Amino acid sequence: MYSDVSIAGDPLALPHLLPPVPQHPGTVAEFAGLARSIAADRARWAPQVRYDATSRWYARLRTGPGYEVWLLSWLPGQSSGLHDHGPSSGVLTVLQGSLRERSRTGAGVGPGAGAGTGGEISRTLAEGAQRAFAPGYVHEVVNDALEPAVSLHVYFPGLTEMTPHACTSAAPRSAVSSRAAAAG
Repeated sequence: MYSDVSIAGDPLALPHLLPPVPQHPGTVAEFAGLARSIAADRARWAPQVRYDATSRWYARLRTGPGYEVWLLSWLPGQSSGLHDHGPSSGVLTVLQGSLRERSRTGAGVGPGAGAGTGGEISRTLAEGAQRAFAPGYVHEVVNDALEPAVSLHVYFPGLTEMTPHACTSAAPRSAVSSRAAAAG
């Protein structure tokens, strides 16, 4: 007696019968490319931007296998506070306006690091600027300009925690496990 497998053959040997493998970035450069391609499609993201006078506004734009994309708006004076992204790496892209990023360097990074150990770097990120970072990267993003700003954040793996850090040292205050606190 014949079976479907003996008649049709092994379906795993016939790629056209299999569902397509989900395509997703696999390197930092590919995630940066994903962010640039989303940034280039202004007609898609710009209508979604909202501004909130009390806090940064954010919305998750996309999820994929192992990553998620967030859109944020920043009114003048709004800040993320000093934080890290737990086990996630990320790519931050400024879509509109400018933002200032302050990051920790050297021994001033990570749990238990005290004040005065390591240094800080402050940089202005103009429209189109990108920053990539690894897990444990401690930074603060602030809109210190006079105009609103918009940024795009790609996290891989998807963001599951944001650890706030005291401004006087890089020692974490507490872990925040909240997608809403996300995008920083």
